[in-house]
Amino acid sequence: MIVGKAGKGGGKPSVWAGVPRWARVCTVFGAVLMFLSGAVLVGTEALMARYEGAVGKADLFGDQAAGAKERKSDIKGPLNILLVGVDPRKAEQPPLADSVMVLHVPAGLDRAYLFSLPRDLYVDIPAFSQAGYNGGREKLNAAMSHGSRRQGQNPDAAQGFQLLSKTVEQVTGIERFDAGAIINFSGFIRIVDAMGGVTMNIERDVRSEHRRPDGTHRELRPGGGGYLGPQAEYKKGTQHLKGWQALDYVRQRYPKNGVPDGDYGRQRHQQQFVKAMASQAFSADVVTNPIKLDKVLRAAGQSLVFNGRGHSVVDYGLALKNLRPNNIQMIKLPGGGIMENGKYLGERFEPAVQDFFASLKNEQLDAFLLEHPEFQNKAS
Repeated sequence: MIVGKAGKGGGKPSVWAGVPRWARVCTVFGAVLMFLSGAVLVGTEALMARYEGAVGKADLFGDQAAGAKERKSDIKGPLNILLVGVDPRKAEQPPLADSVMVLHVPAGLDRAYLFSLPRDLYVDIPAFSQAGYNGGREKLNAAMSHGSRRQGQNPDAAQGFQLLSKTVEQVTGIERFDAGAIINFSGFIRIVDAMGGVTMNIERDVRSEHRRPDGTHRELRPGGGGYLGPQAEYKKGTQHLKGWQALDYVRQRYPKNGVPDGDYGRQRHQQQFVKAMASQAFSADVVTNPIKLDKVLRAAGQSLVFNGRGHSVVDYGLALKNLRPNNIQMIKLPGGGIMENGKYLGERFEPAVQDFFASLKNEQLDAFLLEHPEFQNKAS
């Protein structure tokens, strides 16, 4: 649990009491890219350099601003950060955006809103000349795939991110993302294990589609149609999960496995996982343990590609040093399926979501959420 600083008159001490300033100031990246890494940074120059050197850099927005050449501290809010999760695939296969999240940070930089866009959201994907794509109306996760294609070469995820970001900007009305990152889902396992596991509140019994109780993969049913063998189970209540268990849990999306609301349920579980990882990263167990902290740093750095439009990971961390997991409001965007002649095309948002996006653009989300409390995801 995160506790505020103790007042002058005494009271309950903070978990930060006795933590060196270098650890406080740079408990940074978990707040910005907690979906991606849940990492915290330490502020000694050597470890800052080590982490910045480990994090992949790429031109995610097509403006060649892959990283900062000089340390900067002039980041101002409000900020919009695009976070994209991808499953590892063969090098010759175009990547698919399996999870798309936006972190919106108001001007004060001490609180945030986190919302997911369904990967099956049926959207207009703009033309993208770099990949020879003429545009079309498809599911959102196809944008990254189309944008990644390069003639005579393997697909490039960073180039695909460019088209995905343009598509999300078009959907949400966000004019320009201030930063973005790609996480390879396999990195979740390394990060969670480096932290010693993650504690989550499992909202209902869930059975794995893909894994056995020992973590090995279930066998494909001969002829297709699913898998065979015993299933890993995640029981309702507070559970401490290993890396492979956490990743497996947040992947489940079928009613037959205990997720009755499908991809919307999976989005909620991913958000809960984000918050649980951030809380674990902020815990004294991590920030006061140099060995564990270093393992988390290295695991996170190996698992993501970041672009801060000319600002580095640490620059963003310093700007968001006052952001804490308890100050991040999880948002659920209501919607439903689109059917045409009996065929499922994808997902759509309910009309009120456009009002949410307008409120985000105008910095009026607090007023919107007072009128629409159903948009607040209170599940933890």
